[in-house]
Amino acid sequence: MGIAYGDDLRRKLLSAYDQGEGTLEELADRFLASVGWAKKISAQRNRSGQAERVPHKPGRKPHVGTQLYPKVLSWVSAQADLTPAELQAKLHAEAGVSLSLPQIWHLLRKLSLRLKKRSLHAKERDTDANCRQRQEFAARIRTISPERMIFLDEAVLPPR
Repeated sequence: MGIAYGDDLRRKLLSAYDQGEGTLEELADRFLASVGWAKKISAQRNRSGQAERVPHKPGRKPHVGTQLYPKVLSWVSAQADLTPAELQAKLHAEAGVSLSLPQIWHLLRKLSLRLKKRSLHAKERDTDANCRQRQEFAARIRTISPERMIFLDEAVLPPR
């Protein structure tokens, strides 16, 4: 693959063209460049207004600016079970940004957010009935003498 021409050559060719020193075909021959390249850089300058190369930015272009990242993070931290579809609706309603579900997934991945929320314990553990049962069990166990208890290590039992 060839090496790109430098910005200096681009500026010289376009400057000569602007001063009327010849057509693009004649100037391409004079500067030892291809006619297609001369036409291409002339068209690029007409579109962008600059003689220098436009830097190539590979990869997926972001659909959401970084200014929305804190807002999305705060929504997810306030409501951890927010689904991608609900987040999509919230972004559209509150931020005026329309994203497809794959774009929502990409945003969540970029923010290091996961679908599965880690739960350190079951929600049922904190219900009033279960707390009361745990307290009753702890009170009942305290009345039994440790000498009367039998401790089994299930790790060494043969499988049934």
